[in-house]
Amino acid sequence: MKIDRLIAAVLLLMTAAIVSVSAQQQRPAAPAGTTPAPQTASVAVPDSKMAVIYSDAFLDPKAGIAKFNSLLGTLNREFQPRQSELQGLQTRLNTLAKEIDDQSAVAAPDSLRQKREQLAQMNTDFKRKGEDAEAAYAKRRQEIFLPLQQEIGKALETFAKARGINLIVDGSQVPMVYAADALDITTAFITEFNAKNPATAAVTPRP
Repeated sequence: MKIDRLIAAVLLLMTAAIVSVSAQQQRPAAPAGTTPAPQTASVAVPDSKMAVIYSDAFLDPKAGIAKFNSLLGTLNREFQPRQSELQGLQTRLNTLAKEIDDQSAVAAPDSLRQKREQLAQMNTDFKRKGEDAEAAYAKRRQEIFLPLQQEIGKALETFAKARGINLIVDGSQVPMVYAADALDITTAFITEFNAKNPATAAVTPRP
């Protein structure tokens, strides 16, 4: 699997990084038979408390979310046999292509034709196996990381509500001109998440 496949797994996780926590309270219903008082033009604006989190830090192998890196390792180990198979097939393709090129001026035409047909078939097999592996990788990535995505979203909401935060903005996804260091909750959240969600949690095996 190429590095862009790994980045795709990372992007899947990123979608969980922006959480908005509602701070509004419902207005109590008026007693039966009474007429609600007319609203005035002056409306109270609630105090806002914002925070910034940098979700790209979740992926740091040492200081990020430990469970993410553990799951990523599990995913890559599961697909290592397929990756090795594709690498081996690629090596054989390169070897045969070089052999055809080196012998093009001296080998018998029938021999070259057979080798070219063999090379074409190997290329077809390589492409099919690569596409199959890519589709399987994407499916398994979804299965593994979706639960963690949901865990992070819930954990951010819980983290925010416990501290009276109304809005968390992901500084890794949203361009910002300036944000004070005091607003950054990245390290605090990662530390709390890692403490409550051990990296040793089991992954559901592939069927």
